[in-house]
Amino acid sequence: MKTAAKFALVLVTAPDLKTARRLAKSALAARLIACANLIPKIESHYRWQGRLEQSAEVLLVLKTTRARLTKLERLILAEHPYDTPEFVVLRLDKGSARYLAWLEAAVSA
Repeated sequence: MKTAAKFALVLVTAPDLKTARRLAKSALAARLIACANLIPKIESHYRWQGRLEQSAEVLLVLKTTRARLTKLERLILAEHPYDTPEFVVLRLDKGSARYLAWLEAAVSA
């Protein structure tokens, strides 16, 4: 195990697979993420504009470095169809040395 303090997971929800795939492809093309996992058919329950809402969504789990977070957030906010898209960052503590080396190389310009 290796310290993974400079890496992060980002959670983003999207309204459908087409949107999730487009966001993942854009982030990969810009080298802002090393990998995107798309988890379809989640059910979200939330409060929006004073009302309780429920919707089917796709969860994107994006793997990146903390150095890429600002640019990644800008890309997601610019390309996402929601007024207020989810963009939640989870810092990592540890990870496999080989995986972290691959992740870092994948986002390097």
